[in-house]
Amino acid sequence: MSAAVALPQHKLYESPNSRSIEVFDWFITASTNPISNASECDVLHASLGIPLPEMTFGRNLLTLEHRPSGWKYSFTTDGALRNVRNGELQQGDGGVKVGYADKWLQSRTGPSSTLPMPPTVQAKPYDWTYTTAYIGHETSDAPSQGPIASWTQADPDNPSHAIPMAELTRPDPILFYAEIPLFEDELHDNGSSNLLVRIRVMPTCIFILSRFTLRVDNVLFRTFDTRIYHSFTSQPPLIIRETSGWEAPYDRVKRHLPKRDDLTPLTDPTFIARILTSLPTEASQKEGANTGWRELKRNVEIGILS
Repeated sequence: MSAAVALPQHKLYESPNSRSIEVFDWFITASTNPISNASECDVLHASLGIPLPEMTFGRNLLTLEHRPSGWKYSFTTDGALRNVRNGELQQGDGGVKVGYADKWLQSRTGPSSTLPMPPTVQAKPYDWTYTTAYIGHETSDAPSQGPIASWTQADPDNPSHAIPMAELTRPDPILFYAEIPLFEDELHDNGSSNLLVRIRVMPTCIFILSRFTLRVDNVLFRTFDTRIYHSFTSQPPLIIRETSGWEAPYDRVKRHLPKRDDLTPLTDPTFIARILTSLPTEASQKEGANTGWRELKRNVEIGILS
């Protein structure tokens, strides 16, 4: 059993659709709202230029603010969807082309669609799977100072540049927890595409997992994870950002079902990620599902706040 961890001084704030925590030098806010209404969708659709996912949580967000430096880091629906390819798919985009893709696109942009394009405008192509390698984005309250976080590649031989999984699996108290869905779409009943952000604040650290999960039935599974970790004891303040992408053919993941006739786990992002990450790297991060997706890799960066 681990030694007792002292609880730091902190304050919690709650409103009907958001929760915040103030701890050490940080102020963190998670906002969760209902699915965007028609007028909100119209505004976002006009801004992005692509049809929106069926369930778009346009007002949901997670924001971290380091008050001494003015550095802010956010996960937003707008930011995530801006990372979806708008236009013809290019090499490296990991495009999924299947027999029903054109029919699906027409269902979203044709006259009978709930989000029809204007009749005088030809429907623009875009990535119908909503694949996004969104890692969040940073802003600053002091733009004249230039970049506040200096990002460099992590040193694999430096333990302080790696996310300490042992610390994250300890049964430490959780001061703050939130799940923030950004979007979800059932791909016209041919699979699922969704992005969910989770945050935990513990007495010693902040940990965020943003996970994009794609299932195209009988074609492939794909996951893109962004993990962000900060230890409150790091000086100067250090942020670790780890990104990883995996994919595999549908049948290869299906083989790992606990019960052959129960497909329910194939709708569970946690199960999908566990299977993809347990496959040999050659299979899940090199060969993948033969889409040529450029994000089939792992990358670790560190950001030092000034």
